[in-house]
Amino acid sequence: MENPLCYDFMLLKDPSSCINHLLVIFFDLFMLMMLSFIMFLKFSSRPFWSLVKHSNLQLVSAITNGSLGLLHLCFGILVLEEKLRKTHNVFPLNFWLLELIHGFTWLFVSLTISLQIKQLPRSWLWLFSILIFFVSFILCSFSISYAIGSRELSLKEALDVLSILGASILLVCTYKECKCEDEVERDTSERLYTPLNSQLNDVVPISHVTPFAKVGLFSKISFWWLNPLMKRGQEKTLEDEDIPKLRESDRAERCYSLFEEQLNKRRENESSSHSSILSTIVLCHKREILVTGFFALIKVLSLSCGPLLLNAFILVAEGNESFKYEGYILAISLFFIKIIESLSQRQWYFQSRLIGMKVRSVLTAAIYKKILRLSNSSRLIHSSGEITNYMTVDSYRIGEFPFWFHQIWTTILQLCIALVILFRTIGLATLASLAVIVITVLCNAPLANLQHKFQSKLMVAQDERLKASSEALVNMKVLKLYAWERHFKNAIEKLRNAELKLIYAVNLRRAYLVCLFWTAPILVSAASFLACYFLKVPLHASNVFTFVATLRLVQEPITSISDVITVVIQAKVAFGRIGNFLEAPELQSVNLKNMCFNESFKGSILIKSAEFSWESNVSKPTLRNINLKVGNGQKVAICGEVGSGKSTLLATILGEVFKTKGTIDVHGKLAYVSQTAWIQTGTIQKNILFGSELDDQRYQETLQRSSLVKDLELLPYGDLTEIGERGVNLSGGQKQRIQLARALYQNADIYLLDDPFSAVDAHTAKSLFNDYIMEGLKGKTILLVTHQVDFLPAFDTILLMSNGAILQAGPYHQLLTSSKEFHDLVNAHKETAGSNQLDNVTFSQKYSTTRKITQAFEENHIKEANGNQLIKQEEREKGDTGLKPYLQYMNQMKGYIFFTVASLCHLVFVICQILQNSWMAANVDNPLVDKLKLLLVYFLIGVCSTVFLLTRCLLVVALGLQSSKCLFSQLMNSLFRAPMSFYDSTPLGRILSRVSSDLSIMDVDIPYSIAFAVGGTINFYSSLTVLAVVTWQVLIVAIPMVYVAICMQRYYFATAKEVMRMSGTTKSHLANHVAETVAGTMTIRAFEEEDRFFEKNLDLIDINASASFHNFASNEWLIQRLETITAVVLSSAALCMVMLPSGTFTSGVIGMALSYGLTLNASLVLSIQSQCNLANHIISVERLNQYMHIQSEAQEIIEGNRPPLDWPLAGEVQINDLKIKYRADGAVVLNGITCTFKGGHKIGIVGRTGSGKSTLISALFRLVEPTGGKVVVDGIDISSIGLHDLRSRFGIIPQDPTLFNGTVRYNLDPLFQYSHQNIWEVLGKCQLREVVKEKENGLNSSVVEDGSNWSMGQRQLFCLGRALLRRSKILVLDEATASIDNSTDLILQKIIRTEFADCTVITVAHRIPTVMDCTMVLSISDGKLVEYDEPMNLMKREESLFRKLVKEYWSHTHT
Repeated sequence: MENPLCYDFMLLKDPSSCINHLLVIFFDLFMLMMLSFIMFLKFSSRPFWSLVKHSNLQLVSAITNGSLGLLHLCFGILVLEEKLRKTHNVFPLNFWLLELIHGFTWLFVSLTISLQIKQLPRSWLWLFSILIFFVSFILCSFSISYAIGSRELSLKEALDVLSILGASILLVCTYKECKCEDEVERDTSERLYTPLNSQLNDVVPISHVTPFAKVGLFSKISFWWLNPLMKRGQEKTLEDEDIPKLRESDRAERCYSLFEEQLNKRRENESSSHSSILSTIVLCHKREILVTGFFALIKVLSLSCGPLLLNAFILVAEGNESFKYEGYILAISLFFIKIIESLSQRQWYFQSRLIGMKVRSVLTAAIYKKILRLSNSSRLIHSSGEITNYMTVDSYRIGEFPFWFHQIWTTILQLCIALVILFRTIGLATLASLAVIVITVLCNAPLANLQHKFQSKLMVAQDERLKASSEALVNMKVLKLYAWERHFKNAIEKLRNAELKLIYAVNLRRAYLVCLFWTAPILVSAASFLACYFLKVPLHASNVFTFVATLRLVQEPITSISDVITVVIQAKVAFGRIGNFLEAPELQSVNLKNMCFNESFKGSILIKSAEFSWESNVSKPTLRNINLKVGNGQKVAICGEVGSGKSTLLATILGEVFKTKGTIDVHGKLAYVSQTAWIQTGTIQKNILFGSELDDQRYQETLQRSSLVKDLELLPYGDLTEIGERGVNLSGGQKQRIQLARALYQNADIYLLDDPFSAVDAHTAKSLFNDYIMEGLKGKTILLVTHQVDFLPAFDTILLMSNGAILQAGPYHQLLTSSKEFHDLVNAHKETAGSNQLDNVTFSQKYSTTRKITQAFEENHIKEANGNQLIKQEEREKGDTGLKPYLQYMNQMKGYIFFTVASLCHLVFVICQILQNSWMAANVDNPLVDKLKLLLVYFLIGVCSTVFLLTRCLLVVALGLQSSKCLFSQLMNSLFRAPMSFYDSTPLGRILSRVSSDLSIMDVDIPYSIAFAVGGTINFYSSLTVLAVVTWQVLIVAIPMVYVAICMQRYYFATAKEVMRMSGTTKSHLANHVAETVAGTMTIRAFEEEDRFFEKNLDLIDINASASFHNFASNEWLIQRLETITAVVLSSAALCMVMLPSGTFTSGVIGMALSYGLTLNASLVLSIQSQCNLANHIISVERLNQYMHIQSEAQEIIEGNRPPLDWPLAGEVQINDLKIKYRADGAVVLNGITCTFKGGHKIGIVGRTGSGKSTLISALFRLVEPTGGKVVVDGIDISSIGLHDLRSRFGIIPQDPTLFNGTVRYNLDPLFQYSHQNIWEVLGKCQLREVVKEKENGLNSSVVEDGSNWSMGQRQLFCLGRALLRRSKILVLDEATASIDNSTDLILQKIIRTEFADCTVITVAHRIPTVMDCTMVLSISDGKLVEYDEPMNLMKREESLFRKLVKEYWSHTHT
C-alpha cells in the first residue's frame, strides 16, 4: 500500500493537479489584491506612475519578467485556442485560465515593481520580492522534481524553471534600490549636519576606504573586492596603512549614534535596562539579521537536496534510470547545488561576522562613554582592571554571538527536514531517531546550566586576577623599592590557580557537550537501524545510505550545538556584566557648570549651605556646611592639615563629588591641575595643547611662564620628545609644570590648582608663583591648595580647612590676628624654615633667551630616526612564523604528548566511523549476513569510536590546562623580573591587553581550536580518501585540486597573518587609551574634553575593527574558493560513477562514497575555518611570548653571596665614580659621583629640578644598574648581592605615595610580619591613629584602588608608617614630605630624628629647611657632584650651589 503522505506530495508536485493550480491561483490573487491596494493608497496622495530615469538593472528586470509574463499569457491563449478548436468549449477552466491569470499577475506585478520601485514603500517592496522569489523557488523545485520523475519536460515546467531567473533579478533589483536609497539618505543627512567649518574635519580619502563600500553584486558574492589586498599581502609585508578604512555605515560613530538614539526611545517605554540594551542591538541590526537568516535558509534548503540526489544516484546505479542521461543531469545538479550552498553559507557567515563586529564596536564605545561619566561610588565597584575586562573580553564574547545566532534555528530546521527525509526512507523507525535526539537534548540541559554557573564564576575570577595584575603592574616601581614583587606575584598566582580551577570546570563541561553531540549521530543511526530490525522495515543500500548521508549532513550542525550553547552562555554572562556597568550611577555635574555669557557672573563660584559626600552617603558627608563666594578675578588660597578636605573642595567645584544638600553654581570655563600629575603617552607639545590649536606666540609664552624652557633645551627632541605613560621619563617637578602649562594654555576663567608647587624646588616655586600665578593668571579666578605659607599674603582670601569644614576665611593679616589655628600653621612653617636667619638676598631670575623651542627641535626630529624616542612602536612578528608559536604552546609540560595522543584518538574515531559504514555498505544487501549481526557489529564499532572520542576530548582539556598554567607562570616571572626601563618604555595598555584578552583566548579558545583544526582536517582527508578509494579516477581531478587548495591557503596566510597581528596591536592601542582615560577622567572632565577623547576612542575602535573586518572577510574569500574546488571534485566523482559501465560499483559502495562526498564541503569548511581560527588565536600566544623573554634584572638572591642577617650594621655608603645611563644609547644622567655617607649621618641631597637627585636614589636600590663605578654599603658592593637582599634591607618613603587595594593593615604590612600592637604604635607616630580609629573597621578599614579614598598627605603618612615598621639602618626620603602641611612636616621631622637617630638617613628635598639640620649636604647639578660638605661650611662659600638655593628659598619666603 502506498504511503498517503507520499501520494499527496506527488499530487502537489504535478503541474496539472488541482491542488497545484489552487496554490498558484491563490498566490496570484493575493499579489494582485495587495499591489492594487498599495497603488490605491499611493494614488490618493500623489500620482503613482511618474517619469523617472530607470537603472540598467531595472530595465533588465522589466524585460526579463515582462517576457516571462507574456510567455505565460501566450501559453494560456494557445491552450484556450487548442481547447476551442478541439472541443468548442471553454470548460473546464482550470489550465488556460490559470496561465492567463498567472501571466497577467507576473506581467503586472513584476513591471510595477521593476519600473516603479521608488514609489513603493520599502517594507512592501521587500515583501513582494521575497514572496515572488520564494514561490518561484517552490514551483521550480516541484517542476524539476516532477520532470525527473515523469521523464518528460513540458512548456509549463520550463516556464516554472525560468521564473526563478526573473524572481532572482527582481530580488537583486530591490536590494540595489534600497541600498542606493540608504546612501542618498545618508548623504543628505551628512550635508544637513556638516558643520560650517567642515574643511577642518578629517575626511577619509575615498581611495582608502574599503572597496567593499562601492562594489557590485558579483564582487560582493565572490569576495572579488579583496583581491587587491590579498595581492599586496603576497608582494610585501602589510603595514597598518595598507589596511583600508571601513565604509561609513560600519564605523563606530554611525553604529553608536544609531544605538544611542534607539536606546533612548526604548528606555522611555521599558523599565528593564538589560533587556532594553539587548533589544536595541537587535532593533539596530534587524535588517542585517533578516538578510543573514535568508542566506541561512537557502543554505539549509540546498544542503537538504543532497540526500535526495544521492537516493536518485543509487537508483540510477541500480539500473532504475528515469530518463536518458539522468546520471549526467544529477551530477551537474550536484555541482550547482553545492555552489548555491557555498555562496549562501559564505554570505551568511560574512554578514553575521559583520554584525558581530558592529555590535562589538557599539559596546566598546558605550563602555568608554560610561567611563567618562562614571561617579566616584561606581569607580569603587568597577576597578580599572574590571573595566579593561568588560572592553576586551566581554565585548569580544558578545561580538562572537551573532555568528552563532542563526545556527540555533537552522539546526532545528535541518533536523526537521532530516526527520522528514528519514521518515520517507525508514518510515516509523524514525521515531527511534527522534527519541535519541530528544534524550540528547535533555542530557544537555543540566550540563548547560552547570556551564553557565561556572562561566559566571570564571568571569568574576578573571576580574579579580586582572585587578590584582593591573595594580601590581602600575605600581611596579614601588614593589621593587620595597622588595615586595615576590609576594604580589604569589598573590596573583593564587588568584590564577582559583581561575584555572574554573577554566578546567568550564572546559570539562564543554568537552562533555562536544562528546555528547559528536556521538549523537552514531547513537541515532544505531537506534534507528535496531528499530528497523524490530519493525521489519527492509534495509537496502538506497534507504540505508540516504539515511547515513542525511545523518552525516546534520552531524556538523549537531556537533556545533555544544559551541552554540557555550557561546550563548558566554554572551549571556557578558551581557549581564556589561549591562550592570552601563547602568552604574553617573556624575551629577551636568547641571553644575554654567557657561555664563553675562560678564558680571563670569569666573564666579557660589556655594550655599552645601554638604558633599564621595560615597553618596547623606549621613556621613565628606564636606559639611560649606559656604563660599568667589568673585571674578579673585585669588583664593586653601590650606589646612592633612585630610582636612582641601582637594575634595576643588573636586566639588569640578562636580566630581555627590551633593547631598545645598546649592552650588560655577560660572565659566574651568582649568584644573591635579595633585598627582596626569600625563598622556605622546609628545610634551601634545600634552600642553591638549586638543587646542597651536598658537605659536601663546605657546612660547606658556612655556616661559611654566618655567619649562630650560628643561626642553636639555631634552633630546625638545617639546617633541615622546614622554612615557604617566610621564615616567620626567621628574616630578617637570610633570607638574607640564600640567600647569596645559592649564594656562587653555585660557580658562577659573583655575583650580591642587598643590602644584609641592614637587618643585624653592627657586622654581617662586618663579612659577610670580610669572604663572601673579602674571600669567592676572584677572583670572584662582583657587590654590597649598602647604607653602610663604605665598599666602598675596591672596585676596585664605580658607583654613579642618575635618571637612571651612574653619576660617579672610585675608592673610586678618586671619593671623583672629585665628589661633592659622597662627599655629604659620609658626609651624617658621620652625620648619630653620633658625638660621640669613640676610635677604635678592635673586633675579635670568630667563634663557626666548626662542621657538618647537621649530628648533622640529628639524632635529625630522633628521634623526625616531628610534631614540622612549616609547617604541609595539613590536609584532612579521611574515610566516611557521610552527614556532604552536610549539611554544605545546612544549609546556610535555603538551605535545597530549596533542599526539588526542590526534591519534580522533583518527581512530574517524577510522571507526568509516569501518562502520564500510561494514554496512559491504553487507547490507548480502543475504548471507544476518540483519541482527549486521546491526550489532555496526553498533559495537560505534561504541568503540565513542570511547576514543571521549578520550580525545579529555586530553584536549588537559593540554589546555597545562599550557595555560605554564605560559602564565612564565609571563608573570618575566614581567615581575623585568627592569624598570621596560615599564618606562612600555605603555600599560600593551601589557594589560595581553593579560586580559590574549590570556582569555589562550585559556578558553585555543585548546578547542586545536582540536577542531586537527579533527576537521582528518575528517576532510578521510572523506576524500573514501571517495578516491571507490572511484580512483577522481584522483586525476582531486590531486591537482588539493595542490591548488594548499597553494591558495598559503597565498591567503601571507595576508591574513599580518592582518590578524594588526588586530592584536590595534587592540593594545585601544586598551592603552582606555587605561589612560580611567586614570585621567577627572582632568578630562575638568577641561570638558570628553568629546575629543570619545572621538579618538571611536577612531581606535574603527582601526581595530577594520583589521578584524578584513581578517574575517579574507577567511570567507579562501573558504569560498576551496568550496568551489570540492564541488568540482564531488561532481567529478559523481560523473565518474555515471560514465563507468553499469555494475562497476555496488549500490552500497556508491551510497557510502557519495554520503562522504556530500560532507566534503562541510568537512572542508570546518577544517579551514578551524585552521583560520587557530591561526587567529595562536597570535595571542605569539603576543604573550613577546613578553615572556624580557631581559630580566639581576638575580633576586645570589646563594653564594648573601649579606649577613644584620647587614647593614653601621649604614656607611661609599659611592665611587658612579655613572648612570637609563639606556645604552642615552645620555649620561649621573657622571662620576664620588662621596661617602658615614654611618648614622643625616645626608641631604639638593639640586634643581631634573638635576639627577632621584636617579641617585634609583642607583642605590639598583632600579637602574651603573654603567661605571660602584656603590659599597658597609663593605659590601651592592652589585655583588641579590636584588631582594639589597632592597629588603633599606627603607624608603618614595616620591609618589602608593596604596594598594585592601585594608589599612595590609597596606602597612602586606607580608604580615608585624603584630597589631606594632601597627597601632606606628599609626600613632604617623598621626593616623585617630583617623583609622574613626573608621568602623579600624585596621581592617578598606583602602580602594590607588588609595583614592585617602588624601595625598595621608598616603604619604602610610609610607612613613611602612618605614617605621621596617626600621632599616639606611632610610631614604625621596621628597617625602612634599604633600603634607608644615605642622605635620614638623612633627614628622622630629619622629624621623628620634626614631632613626642612629640610622643613616638620606633625604632628597625641595624644602631647603628639611636639610638644614643634616650632618652633610650633597649638591648635584646636571648629573655631577658640585659639592659635599657640612651645611654651615657650604653656607660660608660664596660660590656654593647650596648657598644659592638657600638664598633663593629665603628670598621667596620673605617676598
